[in-house]
Amino acid sequence: MATYDPFRDIDRLASTLFDTRRGPRRMPMDLYRDGDHYVLTADLPGIDPGSVDIDVDGQLLTIRAERTLASGDGVKWITREREAASFLRQLNLGQGIDTEAITATYDNGVLSVTIPVSEKAKPRKVAVQAAGSSRTIAASESDEPQPIDQ
Repeated sequence: MATYDPFRDIDRLASTLFDTRRGPRRMPMDLYRDGDHYVLTADLPGIDPGSVDIDVDGQLLTIRAERTLASGDGVKWITREREAASFLRQLNLGQGIDTEAITATYDNGVLSVTIPVSEKAKPRKVAVQAAGSSRTIAASESDEPQPIDQ
């Protein structure tokens, strides 16, 4: 047995009437770095995977998705709280991203985008090679380094 809550209905009516967001909705997302790549996860429940569109233009990543609701002839709605909507999210990737190797998967209403770091931007060690000389430089009281023969 369900209890009637008039305040819930008033709140729903007010949010429907005064909702000024008629454009694309924002999708909740998380972004983290895991080793040599970034992982973006976004919640897109009820979205057809075919409606998800991911574009990379220069360093701008754009994610678009569309939720459509089925309605057949002769359908009489009792309640309809879910609405058809479009979703949009844009991220500036910055430098050091391999935009050619970005991949995406969609599983159980969660979109996962893997954004690899470019080889040039990965941290690396620089090898130090010894010079052919037996001379070393040592610090002294003066500002100039003084050579010392061994």
